[in-house]
Amino acid sequence: MLLKSALSALWLATSAWGNSLHQDDDNVKSLALKTHTLVQPYLDSDMQSRWFDFGGDTIIRTDQYIRLTSDHPSQTGWLFSRVPLTATNWEIEVEFKIHGKNQLYGDGFAVWLTKERGKPGPVFGSVDKFEGLGIFFDTYKNNRPGVVFPYVMAMVGDGKTTYDKDTDGKSTEFAGCSARGIRHATVPTKFRLTYFQDKYIKLELQYKSEGEWTLCFETNEPPAIPQVAYLGFSAETGELSDNHDIISVNAKNLYTAQPTTGKAVPGSGRGKKSATQEGSSWTWFFTKIIIFILVLGGAYAGFTAWRANTKRNHRF
Repeated sequence: MLLKSALSALWLATSAWGNSLHQDDDNVKSLALKTHTLVQPYLDSDMQSRWFDFGGDTIIRTDQYIRLTSDHPSQTGWLFSRVPLTATNWEIEVEFKIHGKNQLYGDGFAVWLTKERGKPGPVFGSVDKFEGLGIFFDTYKNNRPGVVFPYVMAMVGDGKTTYDKDTDGKSTEFAGCSARGIRHATVPTKFRLTYFQDKYIKLELQYKSEGEWTLCFETNEPPAIPQVAYLGFSAETGELSDNHDIISVNAKNLYTAQPTTGKAVPGSGRGKKSATQEGSSWTWFFTKIIIFILVLGGAYAGFTAWRANTKRNHRF
């Protein structure tokens, strides 16, 4: 029994060591980007936002939402950051809500990281022939067979290419996914867009159950985002309509933390000393475990011998 306990202790210690190494490998850290974060009450005492502008038919309820369009026909609204997103690597998490009273609805809303900002237009309420990244939460199917709507689609604009609304942007799609149930979801609907320059871009959605993130798309060949790109949101309605609400925007600057290894300075020997101390600490850690195992093993063997000798004496 004691031997089993000792082995269990050794296994737990080894597992903890392995987990700590795994955590050390995950060196991605984050810092909040206040310039691109927007939460309630959204506005200051002057009824303005320090970091965002809005226009069109956008309505702001300081205790609830930023409504890009209401459930009325022929509306457009937009919300754009005042300063560009200059971080090389970033993560943007947005809570939103698409809902309305009608069985037929449209058209959807867009997320932008573009050179243009605050310009109304025909692409989900913003300008066409944009330069940068647009992600469209398209709720109305025009003419795109074989795709389940609502559909979430990314397009990389070069400043010259037109978004083809008649085919729901099929010819210019960078990546996308179907998201049936994202409208009138029973849980808070969110998206999380993660971008690491020259490494990957990933879009995740939460709409099935709270805390469950569904991967929409991910690629190791991310598009080039303009150095001067504004974060924005826009929406539009036509003959069909919906409420398109932004609840919160949380942006983070991502960076890779460098491991704290001692660098040798000529003549100082600091780097060598640090490496030696680190190796010695792990060696002493496992040495103590081995000694502990041997002590327990010896105690168990002695106990077994004593019990056998006691039984033998009782016979006589």
